[in-house]
Amino acid sequence: MYPEEFRKQLLAEDIALTDQQMAQFDMYFHLLVEWNEKMNLTAITEEKEVYLKHFYDSLLVGLKMALNPQAAICDVGSGAGFPSIPLKILYPELSVTIVDSLKKRITFLQELTDQLGLTNVHLYHDRAETFGQNPAFREQFDYVTARAVARLNVLAELCLPLVKKDGYFLALKAAKSDEELQEAKPAIAQLGGKFIEEKTMALPLSGDERHLLVIQKKKVTPKKYPRKPGLPNKQPIK
Repeated sequence: MYPEEFRKQLLAEDIALTDQQMAQFDMYFHLLVEWNEKMNLTAITEEKEVYLKHFYDSLLVGLKMALNPQAAICDVGSGAGFPSIPLKILYPELSVTIVDSLKKRITFLQELTDQLGLTNVHLYHDRAETFGQNPAFREQFDYVTARAVARLNVLAELCLPLVKKDGYFLALKAAKSDEELQEAKPAIAQLGGKFIEEKTMALPLSGDERHLLVIQKKKVTPKKYPRKPGLPNKQPIK
């Protein structure tokens, strides 16, 4: 998916990108490739692959969720800024917070947001476990996203404490796993969440499946969650 195909595909979804937004995606691509030579940000560096598997893939959240364009969103472990930075380009009024445990990725994201001229983007070098216990961030976000490879019961403990009541935790998965979802349901319930639905989509051109798991925050998360750094991964909630 080259840039013009990307633009046409979004237009078919009733999203018309401006020339400025297209220029921002172009700069994003070039900065990603440039910085990737210095640090491991992504294994995907070919232009058509970046536009399909990073940019378009990230925007599926907005396409399928009818996001409030003025919402507060937190992206946990966003790596090179996915899905939050493409969403911010699409919806400039979003308030975006990104937390990542690797300082070098935060350095890249700071340079990226500066170069793209994005405002109201807040970057934090922190573990999700300690970030979620900070009263300044706990239960403050309309949406919390994770596009990570960790299992859902682990992601739920890292993300749900940050979601405000009636907000949503959105987990993006490349593969469908009913077993993983069933395994995570007790953790989701203990953390105050409720599984709402799974939205299945296919990427254009490649046909690769993507799965968006929608979990709503129904109750305040017990204070003990998230537990100390490392524990959610070593001893997931059963």
